[in-house]
Amino acid sequence: QVQLVESGGGLVQIGGSLRLSCAASGRISVINVMGWYRQAPGNQRELVATIISSASTTNYADSVKGRFTISRDNTKNTAYLQMNSLRPEDTAVYYCNVRSWRGGQWTDYWGQGTQVTVSS
Repeated sequence: QVQLVESGGGLVQIGGSLRLSCAASGRISVINVMGWYRQAPGNQRELVATIISSASTTNYADSVKGRFTISRDNTKNTAYLQMNSLRPEDTAVYYCNVRSWRGGQWTDYWGQGTQVTVSS
């Protein structure tokens, strides 16, 4: 089993910053991808950013490029999402995801989500 614990969400003003953390525990393959997704009311869950296990490759949604930075600390099995220049449209529940390669297939694990609200 894999457990993901997110933290760092909250209420912030337009233009402000937040840093989300996702601590993973359990049976995680050394080959994995950690990522953040978000879901706003009435919308589908969408990818925000991902980072592979070597931390050498990252991927971002166009809407957050240049404002958000994903990183990870493999010694702590923790991923981070630094969010700067926040906008009202960034308001959503943010979910941590770990995609783990084991037994010839990928398995997805999800956190419970953390609310981010950007207001004026």
